[in-house]
Amino acid sequence: MTALRRPLKALGQNFLVDGNIIAKIIRAAELTPDDRILEIGPGRGALSELLAQHGSRLTLVEFDHSLAAALKERYAGNDQITVIDGDILALDLAGVLGAEPAAWKVVANLPYNISTPILFRLLELRGLFSRLVLMLQREVGERLVASPDCADYGVTTLLLGLWFDIRREFIVPPTCFHPRPKVDSAVLSFVPLVRPRVEVGDESVFRKVVKGAFAMRRKTLSNCLKAAELASPDEMYRILEQCGIDGKRRGETLSMEEFAALSRCLTPLQTVGR
Repeated sequence: MTALRRPLKALGQNFLVDGNIIAKIIRAAELTPDDRILEIGPGRGALSELLAQHGSRLTLVEFDHSLAAALKERYAGNDQITVIDGDILALDLAGVLGAEPAAWKVVANLPYNISTPILFRLLELRGLFSRLVLMLQREVGERLVASPDCADYGVTTLLLGLWFDIRREFIVPPTCFHPRPKVDSAVLSFVPLVRPRVEVGDESVFRKVVKGAFAMRRKTLSNCLKAAELASPDEMYRILEQCGIDGKRRGETLSMEEFAALSRCLTPLQTVGR
């Protein structure tokens, strides 16, 4: 049997060991016998053991070579379970899972150190999934469900919220892990939307507007967007006035609908000559 070594801090390995929390995650995933399930970062497989009892297929993607080897050994001969030794951020996930729309559910305790890049990777491939249930550092989770005009509201709130219904399911204390992290975790569910929550014009422009607005959080919206060079100062003044938005406001005070209005007005300027 493959020997397991200590968790690696460099890989953000905090293994979930609380059976009650694992059961709550399974319930939040709303699994059915026909589901295909993707688990990212299964680690030593505590969650995998229960996932293997649900759904029709289970695919595990593990970056740590020794842990992947142990999982391959454990599930050798089980045709319903595939273990991939690889990097979720580099993997051709659509090729591995297949392109059938909404065919998979993702259930995972994401490594804290790369959770945000993984979220944006899953955002790119959202058409493959019907539901995601992810454990994240609580701070990241709070950003995803934040409301305007609070410190947690920002880029991830808006870009993920454009394409997902996001709900915080429950908080997980450090005592549920080995080794214990220094912070709480949060389990969130994500349901992909068929179309964006609001019409934004060109989505690449929407991303530029949002990122520009939060690039300098203490600066006014007008100064932030001017620095982002999305339009000339005169054009930006006109667009803000057209959208009924005071340029002296800060980015965190704008609703998604207001960001979308700016994006729609800026889209013709940004797409000329493409």
